[in-house]
Amino acid sequence: MKSSEEMAIGELAERFGLETHVLRHWESMGLLAPARHAGGRRAYGQADLERVALILMGKEAGFTLGELRVLLSTSSPMDHRDLLDHHVQELERRISRARAAKDLIEHALACPQSFAECEHARRQVAARIPPLHETSESLDK
Repeated sequence: MKSSEEMAIGELAERFGLETHVLRHWESMGLLAPARHAGGRRAYGQADLERVALILMGKEAGFTLGELRVLLSTSSPMDHRDLLDHHVQELERRISRARAAKDLIEHALACPQSFAECEHARRQVAARIPPLHETSESLDK
């Protein structure tokens, strides 16, 4: 795309497989600021392509649109190190859960026993059950 080329909202949406209302919503939230032609028609360029790609990557990483607005409001992501640190920790938790799920599925594919009979599967399932929390009322009894 040449730097002088512009796209209409429908073209940009189609390029990313999005609905146009998504781009309008992102604009209303301050995530996008397309140029405007006479009559108010939006015109998107290379910077907007990059911005949409960055928003989609952020959403895939688990950021909310509000968090993305904060992160993208400054020139340096390090201005929001606490938010980034939090998301790195959350991604690590998600990766760990996904690995455990993958391991269980791979084991299920190789194990001739049902989940109810397979000791490995039963241990994995039991490990995923949260412990019972005692309330102050149950401690008084």
